[in-house]
Amino acid sequence: MTLTLRQPSMLAGMSIPPTPGPAIHVRGLEKAYKELRVLRGVDLAVAPGSIFALLGSNGAGKTTLVNILATLLKSDAGTARVNGFDVATQAGDVRESISLTGQFAAVDEILSGRENLVLVARLRRLKDPGGIADRLLSRFSLTDAGARRAATYSGGMRRRLDIAMSLVGDPPVIFLDEPTAGLDPQARVEVWQAVKELAEGGTTVLLTTQYLEEAEQLADRIAILHEGRIIVDGTLAELKALLPPAKVEYVEKQPSLEDVFFAVVGAGR
Repeated sequence: MTLTLRQPSMLAGMSIPPTPGPAIHVRGLEKAYKELRVLRGVDLAVAPGSIFALLGSNGAGKTTLVNILATLLKSDAGTARVNGFDVATQAGDVRESISLTGQFAAVDEILSGRENLVLVARLRRLKDPGGIADRLLSRFSLTDAGARRAATYSGGMRRRLDIAMSLVGDPPVIFLDEPTAGLDPQARVEVWQAVKELAEGGTTVLLTTQYLEEAEQLADRIAILHEGRIIVDGTLAELKALLPPAKVEYVEKQPSLEDVFFAVVGAGR
């Protein structure tokens, strides 16, 4: 699913420039559904133009957090700012600043890849929708497949097209919720490359994932959300340093992010 949130100014081809400070800033965020406390005081900060990976098991609260940041859900307590705007009091400005790509690609399979992109650009009333489509096809290595129906695309190609569609209008912040769920290893690598190129182009990416290798490959910083709280937050090197140094016998074995994840989650229970 791709959900792009825009107000009239964006539809007219205008975009809100990034503001100084963290691209995403969350403090003490809480959310409960009746007796079930999903978020229990979440704190995090994401630097502009970086890839921030949020790890957690099913039910940890990742999607709830993303939905609050995307103004689709209201928190019970705490504050959150995206691109400098408060998600509660400046929801319209937040929506102009973001795009959300969910776990399932939302491309129209009857249309070609290029037609999907042109349609989104026209719906947003942007100038030169064909030029926008061609540039995004090139950016995501889909030019040769642009005239083909999306129904003929592989899983990785559909996901790349889905991400490309979410970038029409150049949002400074993009949320990717489990972007490679259900994809085969080759398709996952294709999506990883697309995500890396997003950050290289200055887009801030908040990535939720259950795949620890995905976070290792992509993220500048990694946070582990467990039972509604961020229990660790740092670079890959900082997280690995939480474990004892590797013992050297015949072969040195450095801790993987998987080792860190299960050690920290186990300790937090």
